[in-house]
Amino acid sequence: MNLVTIGFFLGIVGLTLIVTYIAAKRTSSASDFYTAGGGLKGWQNGFAIAGDYLSAAAFLGVSGAIALTGFDGFFFSVGYVVANLVLLYIIAEPMRNLGRYTLADMLTARFNEKRIRGVAATGTIIIVILYMIAQLVGAGALIKLLFGIDYWMAVLIVGVMMTTYVLFGGMTATSWVQIIKAALLLFGTTLLAFLVFSKFDFSLMKMFDTISAEHGDQFLVPGMKYTSSTDSVSMMMALVLGTSGLPHILMRFFTVKDAKTARASISWTTWITAIFFSLTIFLGFGAMNFVGIDAIKLENAAGNTAAPLLAEFLGGNILLSFICAVAFATILAVVSGLVLTGASAISHDIYGEILNDGKLTEKQQVMAARIGSISIAIVSIILALFAQSLNVSFLVSFAFCIGASANLPVILYTIYWKKFNSNGAVAAIVTGLVSCLVLGAMGPNVWNPVEGAAIFVGEPLVKLSVPAIITIPLGFIAGYLGTVLTQHKVESKKSKEIYQEIRVKANTGVSVSDVSH
Repeated sequence: MNLVTIGFFLGIVGLTLIVTYIAAKRTSSASDFYTAGGGLKGWQNGFAIAGDYLSAAAFLGVSGAIALTGFDGFFFSVGYVVANLVLLYIIAEPMRNLGRYTLADMLTARFNEKRIRGVAATGTIIIVILYMIAQLVGAGALIKLLFGIDYWMAVLIVGVMMTTYVLFGGMTATSWVQIIKAALLLFGTTLLAFLVFSKFDFSLMKMFDTISAEHGDQFLVPGMKYTSSTDSVSMMMALVLGTSGLPHILMRFFTVKDAKTARASISWTTWITAIFFSLTIFLGFGAMNFVGIDAIKLENAAGNTAAPLLAEFLGGNILLSFICAVAFATILAVVSGLVLTGASAISHDIYGEILNDGKLTEKQQVMAARIGSISIAIVSIILALFAQSLNVSFLVSFAFCIGASANLPVILYTIYWKKFNSNGAVAAIVTGLVSCLVLGAMGPNVWNPVEGAAIFVGEPLVKLSVPAIITIPLGFIAGYLGTVLTQHKVESKKSKEIYQEIRVKANTGVSVSDVSH
């Protein structure tokens, strides 16, 4: 522990708390708490989505993966960028026009049934908790490494801070924490990449030739880590399609005034993520060449400390402290957005709409949201405390897998399929969710013959690390069969009338009933 490290951390914490204090004065209604009153501009929401999207797994994980496995590490970062295009062209505009606060709001715009809201909210809570455990474990390990404090205390510190942001500042504070974090992350990554590139005389060919000569050609071609093409395709499907089903990303479309601004948000996010992931090439190969693969593995077997170790090599203790502080801000921003998303599912969907039929006052809605925030934070902190010794990096990819398998089919069917009904919606969500959890529990992340490599010792029944190649088709098939096997002529006629209104509203933001009146 040293004064430079403490200074950077206190600076970031102080800045975010000031933002929270200012935001708290503007947070009085449910709309303010959940969606910042829909007042964010396109560039602001674009940076905030990038702040949500570029988690510690992206910053520390991708650069570490490139440092240890070369091209295979960068190959999957392409999936993150392409995923934004799916969001931009298919999801963003209809989601903004049909929804209010949550994914369940969007679905119940067509199927006004409590069971739809219930299963959608359940899926949201599971995704949020999976994502949060991974972030909190990463934060605990980072703070423990820098300050030498116990893991449980580090997790509690992060947990209390993220709850504070959400509890008092709601979506406004969370958004600005994410904007600040995205800007810091982009600056830090650019600085590291510039310093690495300067070591190779600003020549890409010289960098690649050096890597090839000193480490071997295998780092510049695919197949070093992901030897199974089926596993690679499955992982890429989860990344590309899963983003469009992640509830904490979808919720951000409700923070802008209209669909045009929602599209602008994703355009900004696409550019930010494309620049960021392009720069991770320099971070990964720089760490490989200057820090060394053995030194990286010695510090962390998964390579998650490659970027901080590179920062220490390039800029000493000052740059190391800054990069670690940025990584800490990254985790804080992501978990704050996740807490808010989980709280919305508990307080708005389950408590407000299912249990109280939407008959809550503004004051009651805000109070319920704050209680929901505390609840989701406590559950995640407790689970993270028990997950210290587990390899939890796969939890993030599983969150993507559930998003693609359970949420994406029902979103697309709701917007684009005229015959789709509520039975199909329930079937799609439940099948996608359950198949991911079951196949995941039988996979190599949970079972491995080598002791310590997974949660349990034994041969995995499913060889796929992420079963998206199976579960995504299952989700779509279940939605289709659930619809066609339960259709009735009377219901079918009524549902077609509702669908016509949904199509108009999804594309224009205006209800047919509003126009007729």
